[in-house]
Amino acid sequence: MTGIALESLDEVPWERLESALEVHSANDMRRALRRLVLRGGAATDEDCCPLYDCFALGTSRVASVETAALPFVVALAGDPDMGARVTLVQLLTSLRRAAAEADPGLVDSGWHEAWRAQRPRIRELLADPVPEVRREALPLGADIDVLLERWRVETDPTVRLPLLLALGTAAAESTATGPVERVRAVVTEVLRTADPVMRVAAVHAWAAFDAEASVRELDLLVQVLSDPAVRPQFEAAWYVPDVDSAFTREDVVSWTAPLFGNASRAGLDFVVRLIGAARETGDIPLCRAALDEGWQLLVVRPSAAPALLPLAGALLAEPDDGVRYRAAHLLAVLGSRAAPYADELAALVDDPGRADFLEGTVGDHARWALSRIGHERALPGLVERLYAPYRGQYSRAYVASDPRLPEVEDVLTPLRAHAHALLPAVRKLLRDDRGGGPLNRCFLEVLKAWGPAAAPALPEVVALLDDTRYSLDAVDALVAMGPAAESAEPAVRRCVVLDHPGNHRKVAWAAWRLGGDHDAALRLIGKAVLTEKEPFYGPVELLGDFGPAAARYADRVRYVMEHGPGWLRLRAAVALWSITGEPEPSGSVLEEYLLPIADGDDYGLFLDALRALARIGTVSSTTRATLHTVRESDRRLSTYRDYRAFIHDEEMRSAIDDVLALP
Repeated sequence: MTGIALESLDEVPWERLESALEVHSANDMRRALRRLVLRGGAATDEDCCPLYDCFALGTSRVASVETAALPFVVALAGDPDMGARVTLVQLLTSLRRAAAEADPGLVDSGWHEAWRAQRPRIRELLADPVPEVRREALPLGADIDVLLERWRVETDPTVRLPLLLALGTAAAESTATGPVERVRAVVTEVLRTADPVMRVAAVHAWAAFDAEASVRELDLLVQVLSDPAVRPQFEAAWYVPDVDSAFTREDVVSWTAPLFGNASRAGLDFVVRLIGAARETGDIPLCRAALDEGWQLLVVRPSAAPALLPLAGALLAEPDDGVRYRAAHLLAVLGSRAAPYADELAALVDDPGRADFLEGTVGDHARWALSRIGHERALPGLVERLYAPYRGQYSRAYVASDPRLPEVEDVLTPLRAHAHALLPAVRKLLRDDRGGGPLNRCFLEVLKAWGPAAAPALPEVVALLDDTRYSLDAVDALVAMGPAAESAEPAVRRCVVLDHPGNHRKVAWAAWRLGGDHDAALRLIGKAVLTEKEPFYGPVELLGDFGPAAARYADRVRYVMEHGPGWLRLRAAVALWSITGEPEPSGSVLEEYLLPIADGDDYGLFLDALRALARIGTVSSTTRATLHTVRESDRRLSTYRDYRAFIHDEEMRSAIDDVLALP
């Protein structure tokens, strides 16, 4: 076979073929195939890398060189003397998917005919003597009848289970009633007679084409997944194509939870029952896995909180670090709802326990939970502990969708009532890091949010005016401090950020807010709004701060509100109301940013519009009805899927309440 393959390779006019990427020529494809042929039984996954490069799967196109190479890949994948057959079958699966997903205009005209010509040899892979090859070939046999034929003769459990899953996927993609019913009969039989792991797989297969299957079989799923005696059986049988190792029982738990889809009540029952069973049997891995799924559910469904809150509170006492970590984080994101567990959390603030691959300690999350509650026991050492991950570096690593430490500003900003206790540590770090600390900008943002309560930090903030990296943030913090910062007005006017026209206006505005020249600032800012063209139209939002004194610029502000980009229209609407004192047309413009939220797909300027509308003080009946619908919805009002989802959701719901309270 090898000699024939080499001879055939040399017969292909490679030089006439087009490749997907210029960097990998058609001759490179020939060389990659030739290398594999020569390596034969010694070929490894690494030897396939040049071939993968030549197919350029990420380009969303199928070039003529790939059509020419297809018969050789099929032949090599089916050659029992080839050493990298599994990888080559995986390549065929990827090629099939790439051709199906690509724009038809980007697929070589001969590809589909070439694939049809190779189909008999491709199907032979489903009956290959090597189980791993048969398993990887399953996506290539998407026809239900072909898969059912294999089901009747397949005996290897590591192939039989993924074959059952493939039948479910094929049924979901089929529009023919007969084949789907034949798959349903197979799944029903497996549920009735098979071993526990196969029965769970049957639920997965059924759920692929019947969304209610997981709900109907909830008891079965909980029973099998929570049985410690069954746990090792998952790793003996639960394999899927394109994944080298078996799934653990915990992997299957995380793969099962999404089966409940929109059936949030059933999904919550699944998680709660698994946690309960894990506590009864001392099954630590199951408890961790179920808590992870509880977190994933809670981050999108506020209604999950009442059921998960007491479980998390009870799990704070568990001996396992990973369980305590997850429980403390869950309580932290729930904020004030966790108040009944303040004593238990306080006992854990120095707990050094960690969870594998997750950021921070049990103590870090317990301290954060206390701060979210507003408990004073969170305060001692809080700033220093928040700073610790940054000491000696400027960033930290985490996965955004996993439990992780919050950003410093997200912890400290809500603690304005405790500013007197926290300011000494913040001020010290600003002094120590004046040369460019990793959290200087974060601390300035916090001080701005604290407003007048941050006034004791005036010397440290003024010192940062001389650093162009932080000067504008320092200006904002000083303005927020109010009259207590008026002594800083000369330093602000000398601010070293005057290298850009926009900075001149910002500094003039800030100097006025700190007791400086009102008229000079208004003239400078007003002139910029009158003369600057799109897309920015000058500092419209600053002009609004002058109120009726800026009346001569009202027509220009109205123009910006009507013609500017979306983000600027909102700012101009607020400025126009501030100048004229008239709720319309500003209120109507602001409401444009609120109505799309009913569809759950536009959170962009929603919060800003809500806050502005609350200031104006009017709301239409249509917007009021929309906000009622949004407030009652069981979804987090956020595009984030980590702790920030809870903070944003709280902010948005609070702002909605403020608007709905308007007369």
